[in-house]
Amino acid sequence: MKTIAPETEAEAEESDFKPLTAEEAQQWRRRNPPVSVWRVVAGQALVGVVVALVAWLVTGKSSVAWSAGYGALAVVIPAALFARGMARQRASANVGAAMVGFFGWEIVKLVLSVAMLAAAPRLVRDLSWLALLVGMVVTMKTYWIALMVRSGVRKTD
Repeated sequence: MKTIAPETEAEAEESDFKPLTAEEAQQWRRRNPPVSVWRVVAGQALVGVVVALVAWLVTGKSSVAWSAGYGALAVVIPAALFARGMARQRASANVGAAMVGFFGWEIVKLVLSVAMLAAAPRLVRDLSWLALLVGMVVTMKTYWIALMVRSGVRKTD
């Protein structure tokens, strides 16, 4: 028996696509509720405080705790600004304008983070770059945890 392969890659992808019915879409939305961006930012702030406290307890130096805390702030403050900017433009029906807004706020977030890092040696006494980096990285990765443990999600296996 001979099978005929699709002529183009686009045709092959189209044949695998099956749109959801209204009922299936509703069930999917129930199983995957949206995550509040403010909850993620609050989670990042909480993790930043915990990282600073752990840094202080482990080293016994307040300068290390302040460095870790400032690293967390270099993530949380730009993320909060990004969330605020995106929430204000959410009502835009124009997809192009929404994408430009998204990239614009992302650039603002990155520039603010870099500016905060550049200002760190002047703002944090006895700055520990290692603690600052740990505070940043741990805080930055918090959103993965928030997505995995979000409430209201029913796991179906």
